[in-house]
Amino acid sequence: MNDSTEECSPFKDRKKKTHMSLNDKKRLAREKAEQYNSNGRPLRQYHMLTAEEVKQGKETHWEELEIIGCVKNISPSLWNLTTLTGLYLNDNQLTRLPPDISMLVNLQYLDLSGNKLRSLPAELGELVYLRELHLGFNMLRSLPHELGRLFQLQVLSLAGNPLCQEVMKLYSEPNGTHRLLMYLLDSLQVRVPVPPGRPWIPLSRPNKNIPSCPVTVMCYNVLCEKYATTQMYGYCPSWALSWDYRKKVILGEIRHYTADIITLQEVETDQFYNFFLPELKKDGYDGVFSPKSRAKTMSENDRKRVDGCAIFFRAIKFTLIKEHLIEFNQLAMANSSGSDDMLNRVMPRDNIGLAALLKTNETAWENSLPSEVQQPILVCTAHIHWDPEFCDVKLIQIMMLSNELNTILEEANRNYRNVNHHQPPIQLLLCGDFNSLPDSGVIEFLSAGKVSSDHQDFKDLQYKTLLHKISTCDRPNEFMHSFKLSSAYENIMPFTNYTFNFKGIIDYIFYTRQTMTPLGLLGPLAPEWFKDNKVLGCPHPHIPSDHFPLLVEFELSPNAHQSNSNGLIGRR
Repeated sequence: MNDSTEECSPFKDRKKKTHMSLNDKKRLAREKAEQYNSNGRPLRQYHMLTAEEVKQGKETHWEELEIIGCVKNISPSLWNLTTLTGLYLNDNQLTRLPPDISMLVNLQYLDLSGNKLRSLPAELGELVYLRELHLGFNMLRSLPHELGRLFQLQVLSLAGNPLCQEVMKLYSEPNGTHRLLMYLLDSLQVRVPVPPGRPWIPLSRPNKNIPSCPVTVMCYNVLCEKYATTQMYGYCPSWALSWDYRKKVILGEIRHYTADIITLQEVETDQFYNFFLPELKKDGYDGVFSPKSRAKTMSENDRKRVDGCAIFFRAIKFTLIKEHLIEFNQLAMANSSGSDDMLNRVMPRDNIGLAALLKTNETAWENSLPSEVQQPILVCTAHIHWDPEFCDVKLIQIMMLSNELNTILEEANRNYRNVNHHQPPIQLLLCGDFNSLPDSGVIEFLSAGKVSSDHQDFKDLQYKTLLHKISTCDRPNEFMHSFKLSSAYENIMPFTNYTFNFKGIIDYIFYTRQTMTPLGLLGPLAPEWFKDNKVLGCPHPHIPSDHFPLLVEFELSPNAHQSNSNGLIGRR
């Protein structure tokens, strides 16, 4: 055997190991032990900045930090390491955890096991990004109710603590971590003050020199019962998510604002007929409703839980002429021409639009009566598909809706003009949860009256030839609608939907800018209230939905299309 072969021989290596001295074995064992903690997890290595590096302006951006070794006290400077996502303080001698731990706002993993903690600070509940919290083998006899706010917690270790029987019973049940957190959250006293009233923002003054019809319009997604789950809104106590609690607050909010026209989304069928309609009839409203298209294929019992859209109107001011249901899946099927994209992406979404053609009564008018009292108005509400990945579906749904509204208005205008040749055009109010941000193709189409056929929201899918059937195309590569619409809430609200994971503007009230003047609107909830009270999202015990109602007062004038006599119409 040559020398090179002998050098590489595994037998020779093994022989060397068997002759290792006892001291060498102890040294290697000690070095290995120093690299692992008591749980067998490798210890982390860190670079500590020298004084010279600090002078040079260098900073540490550790994501994880491990401090182990009979530590009894922690330096306050630790709480300044706000980039930490993991903190390992296990197997020490800690008897107290400072409230300043709440400064580690990005923490996702916290191990405090194997210490001598007898209590936990309530501020621990502010670490809402925590996914794992290890508290085992301490001396904890109780848990602060504020831990219930840790709604994203997936792992909670409590073994080896003398906790009360009630807590351990919940913890030991199936899905015990979730059950225990909800128990703690439900038991937490609500100390957050009621939010201040939303301000009324005046926009214009009514014209007292001509007959006019002031109309207040509300748009509100009330969050139906079946979507209000603790899995979706884990930061809200279960009692404040229950429909029995929320429906009273929602109704109180509607009654507080006393709008003439109320458009609602996410109204369950059973709740419309057995709650909203009978309650609002007491206040002088009448209403129409339609559930999503899926209700047609369900049993009578299952159909009760299907949500849809509702329109209420004050009966003393308006009379219903006709209601119209717009079913997007039916329109997609009718205009698919065999397109896979239309059939597989647009057609399965059973969102709807609901329109009510109303005429004004004599009691709706101020400053004497116009020559023609029956000034009609078409009120429409819609709930557009929610998924951000389906922005093409949203845009096509709103295009189908505008096309159907155009057909409805053309027919209604013809019918009215057969009776009165001087009948002014029917005015349009379009309200709803469009699940689309202000910079989306949906809002561009409604506001600008057009959208490019190459718009990014179409996702380069093969819709162009199909959409010619449902949209005006006066110019090449451009889809248009014939309405002149403006958004009443443009640049007013920082958000209309407020949850932990999403905050944005997705609810709208559009109006015909040539014939309607916004006189004022309801402003936003004070942002300071959310910040100062650390409100993670809505619903909240003080806010019954994850959406905020929009409220606008308009002035309708029968001569608005002929004259800008008040100098305000058409300014927006």
